Amino acid sequence: MTPEQHNKYLGWAHVVYAVLHALMGVVVSVIVIVMFSTLPNSSRGNPPPMGFLIAMAIFMLIFTVGISIPSMIAGYALLKRKRWAKIAAIVAGAFAAMQVPIGTAVCVYTFWFLFSEPGRLLYDQPAKSLAPPPPDEWARLNRDKTHEYVPPVTPPDWR
Repeated sequence: MTPEQHNKYLGWAHVVYAVLHALMGVVVSVIVIVMFSTLPNSSRGNPPPMGFLIAMAIFMLIFTVGISIPSMIAGYALLKRKRWAKIAAIVAGAFAAMQVPIGTAVCVYTFWFLFSEPGRLLYDQPAKSLAPPPPDEWARLNRDKTHEYVPPVTPPDWR
């Protein structure tokens, strides 16, 4: 495969991982809220306050969605071939490594591609710079000349 194909697959892998991770965070948070809202009253003491359980579920939702944001940004950058895509993908790969098995696979593929020779050829190119300024004597030569308007030569009459 070409480096461009690897780059495209890696970008889509990050986007899919981010969507799946955020979706799982939403599903787990909803399950936790539903599960704790149906707790029976215990005879052994007071159950935990419902506000605390909802706050924990919301925190868990924010945390899981927050961890998927770097992968979404890296996926976008890789698909659009941004200059900063390599750095974003390395950071997102490190965050994704915490989620076994899909995140770990995305992390391994990210590190394998970006630190291999095709990834270096694709992203480690020197920045393009502007041409150097013209020599100082060019400005002096142009300043010494006086330019007068000379009308164009009239074309011959071919009739």
